[in-house]
Amino acid sequence: MIRVILPPHLRTLAHVGGEVMLEVDGPITQRSVLDVLEASYPMLRGTIRDHVTQQRRAFLRFFACEEDLSHQPPDAPLPDAVASGKEPFIVIGAIAGG
Repeated sequence: MIRVILPPHLRTLAHVGGEVMLEVDGPITQRSVLDVLEASYPMLRGTIRDHVTQQRRAFLRFFACEEDLSHQPPDAPLPDAVASGKEPFIVIGAIAGG
């Protein structure tokens, strides 16, 4: 099982409390995790990735194992600790302002 932590606004939208547990078949990549997340919680479609391009939204970042994975290719394998469920895949809302 893959553990996913969402930012508070997306947890509210998806009606979940803490971590989301996902069963992901095949390689564990950003794309495969987000595909299963959006299939399980359709209300999240378009909030994390653009509907058309499937690119990460500008004010969201992806982290795992204390690494920023936001600019990694979507089909790059996630760390083994994420694939084994030891560590979560974290979606963080970026902070912007002046």
